[in-house]
Amino acid sequence: MGTSVQVTPLSGVYNENPLSYLVSIDGFNFLVDCGWNDHFDPSLLQPLARVASTIDAVLLSHPDTLHLGALPYAMKQLGLSAPVFSTEPVYRLGLLTMYDQYYSRKSVCFVYRQVMLISLTAALHSQQVSDFDLFTLDDIDSAFQNVTRLTYSQNYHLFGKGEGIVIAPHVAGHLLGGTVWKITKDGEDVIYAVDFNHRKERHLNGTVLESFVRPAVIITDAYNALNNQPSRRQRDQEFLDVILKTLRGDGNVLLPVDTAGRVLELMLILEQYWTQHHLNYPIFFLAYVAPSTIDYVKSFLEWMSDSIAKSFEHTRDNAFLLKHITLMIDKSDLEKVPDGPKIVLASMASLEAGFSHDIFVEWATDAKNLVLFSERGQFATLARMLQADPPPKAVKVTMSKRVPLVGEELAAYEEEQERIKKEEALKASFSKEEEMKASRGSDKILSDPMVIDTTTPAAPSDGVAGPHVGGHRDILIDGFVPPSTGVAPMFPFYENTSEWDDFGEVINPEDYVIKDEDMDQAAMQIGEDLNGKLDEASASLLLDTTPSKVVSNELTVQVKCMLVYMDFEGRSDGRSIKSILSHVAPLKLVLVHGSAEATEHLKQHCLKHVCPHVYAPQIGQTIDVTSDLCAYKVQLTEKLMSNVLFKKLGDYEVAWADAEVGKTESGSLSLLPISTPPPPHNTVFVGDIKMADFKQFLASKGIQVEFSGGALRCGEYVTLRKVGDATQKGWWRHNSANCDGRAPV
Repeated sequence: MGTSVQVTPLSGVYNENPLSYLVSIDGFNFLVDCGWNDHFDPSLLQPLARVASTIDAVLLSHPDTLHLGALPYAMKQLGLSAPVFSTEPVYRLGLLTMYDQYYSRKSVCFVYRQVMLISLTAALHSQQVSDFDLFTLDDIDSAFQNVTRLTYSQNYHLFGKGEGIVIAPHVAGHLLGGTVWKITKDGEDVIYAVDFNHRKERHLNGTVLESFVRPAVIITDAYNALNNQPSRRQRDQEFLDVILKTLRGDGNVLLPVDTAGRVLELMLILEQYWTQHHLNYPIFFLAYVAPSTIDYVKSFLEWMSDSIAKSFEHTRDNAFLLKHITLMIDKSDLEKVPDGPKIVLASMASLEAGFSHDIFVEWATDAKNLVLFSERGQFATLARMLQADPPPKAVKVTMSKRVPLVGEELAAYEEEQERIKKEEALKASFSKEEEMKASRGSDKILSDPMVIDTTTPAAPSDGVAGPHVGGHRDILIDGFVPPSTGVAPMFPFYENTSEWDDFGEVINPEDYVIKDEDMDQAAMQIGEDLNGKLDEASASLLLDTTPSKVVSNELTVQVKCMLVYMDFEGRSDGRSIKSILSHVAPLKLVLVHGSAEATEHLKQHCLKHVCPHVYAPQIGQTIDVTSDLCAYKVQLTEKLMSNVLFKKLGDYEVAWADAEVGKTESGSLSLLPISTPPPPHNTVFVGDIKMADFKQFLASKGIQVEFSGGALRCGEYVTLRKVGDATQKGWWRHNSANCDGRAPV
């Protein structure tokens, strides 16, 4: 049998819920994606909770919430402790995405943590807040700190339990750093390809999925199976037309966007158009991590499209040196902008939280304004509700703010804090006492009592004397008698256990690394803003530790603004998905993530046109997609290889090998030379021949040859033309005065 492969969906099948799948390769368990949605509902993670402790490795495909949003919570609460693998952009931008999610929900006052950058910034004023406690910034850092980052096409060989398994990320084309994962064992490939895009865009190349041929298994999604897209030029022009119409009508444009994903493509479209047409309408990117996002993206040019890389090589111009887009991390900065038409790209795309939520509430009541959705909203979110046809005339939204505790609530809070402090102090004292007892016990065994000169009798002090034992006496210290379990007092002594080698004392490099906590402390230096200064109000907010609570109230918002949805998701449409799958022709196909209608539609199509083994499992259902091929490992003996004659074919060398199967002394299979003369071999055509190359070959043999009507005309009587489909490579039809037939070349 071939390599054993089982697939178990944990989330995201027959619906548009977050993506999370368990893929087992010969007993080695991969968690492929670990997504959540903007509702952060823990009940969605129950299937993951049941298997989290059995996971051996985690593979992340894209840097958005739907693909990695549950990682901090799973590692903190569910017992997930496996190593994580991703590309560098997925790691960096995924980290910022989770920061933005946390900041959009947490508190009215916090310090903005800017990863790996020196210019740490100021206090931020959050508008939409909540008592969010599913994970903290430290949980996010802890989840991402041990991620192993790989480059595209880099083969990473697992070890230990995963010995023999090779993983490699390849271009997906959907988001920056987005990955099609290739998992290989014993020559069989398992491809995980969700949310891929074959189209080349401004900042990304298309996917390389089509370069894989006949893999054992492909796991892909049906999310776009029912959708067809217009041309990119038409879509971009419609996008710009509706924006300019709104701006010229004295209206504002809100684009709810993700933190560090498709927003990059939108910014390039606007930046390039504004530069070409010399427009002056202001554009703002408003997110808690906007500066960090763009700073990292500037350093990821090698992960982007060929056009961006070539432009940088020739002109040294970075495409993300934005001249017309202003980055903001505080909504109060937007409020200081003079009145007038403007464009705001604000996170989150779902409108469930963040700056986009607050701006929508303010702008929705003005008919001159436009809310332009560039992606389908997540299921059951405000964005999805507004994308309905027809859209609602009014929606209910929840607004929250943080207020200080007063009266009985404040007294109860202080009483609870005092109780917690006492409990912690009591636990600390118990712990210290236990440590002292353990220390005394060990010292009593190793130490001798202090010898006292007893030649001169000593009078008891204050009626308290220590017992005499031969020539030894307990020590009296200010009238205190040490307990019987005590030991003689002595000065502390610490033995230097440093290791030395030929070059001196061996040091630990980690002792000299600046820790994140130290950087955070540096960020809290009062008297600094983005350039080194903090105003007094921000400083007071940073130092404000007043007990507070979140108060929420429900508002009804009249939706009078224009609502438009345009597909800038960066995914292949249904027609392209079907074409790509037919070209790749996997032996077995697993469909995930998509509505029930889309999943069934793609399943029926693939059964007819792609392969006979198509699966669409339910959540928790394990399907066995083990290859039907029989694979064996054999050793090629030196005796056999010495008689093999290789022929060079492009970058490879090929040869016939006639052998019989035997066994080595260790019991493994081996190929041995046959004892009888080998049979004659039929001619075999390897690869595909190009007509131009064949014309050159014939000319080198002295044959007069020329192209004529898509065929090769050889002399006066013979014509060669290529016939058949992709399954008949190497077959040519030759026509002459005497024959008309087909023959292999």
